[in-house]
Amino acid sequence: MSTPSTSGRKDAQRNRLRVLKTARALFAERGDDVQMPELARAAGVGVGTVYRHFPTRQALVEAAAEHRFAELAAYAGTECRSRPELGGGLERYLTRVGEVLAADRGLSAAIEAARGTSETEPRGPALAELEAAIEVLIADGKAAGTLRADVTVADVYMLVGALSATIRTGSGDWKRFIDLAMNGLRTA
Repeated sequence: MSTPSTSGRKDAQRNRLRVLKTARALFAERGDDVQMPELARAAGVGVGTVYRHFPTRQALVEAAAEHRFAELAAYAGTECRSRPELGGGLERYLTRVGEVLAADRGLSAAIEAARGTSETEPRGPALAELEAAIEVLIADGKAAGTLRADVTVADVYMLVGALSATIRTGSGDWKRFIDLAMNGLRTA
């Protein structure tokens, strides 16, 4: 049986997650134009609940970004590793990043606006989690003999940055970009 404080914490966690998921959907739809009161209405919570979890709009955007990075790290650690002996996890990861960025352009724009820069990489705990997941994918690829021995996490971040720019500017077919990039990372 849960105590009132335990049940209150669970409600608060559910509300926070509901607000984050709603914020991501609204950012994806409308970019940086989302306001806190409309977010509260769409999430079915009071505006005070939104501000209790996210005291500023920037805090909300950062949390939404961290939520996206956590999902990507989880995907890298599970779906991309489903057959590590084949060494295709890194390509699956880059494809998933492309799908997320293409569907989530508005969130990327909101992150850029909140940070005042085009830097949309993870920070803090999400950075360490994502780097660890990517390191494992690279190690799997090297062990399977499908990736060059000199591939690094920094290389992957560079590719993700270029992938993001390709999607953001509409300057080419992002799937083709991944194909070309993977050709450069594969063993000869």
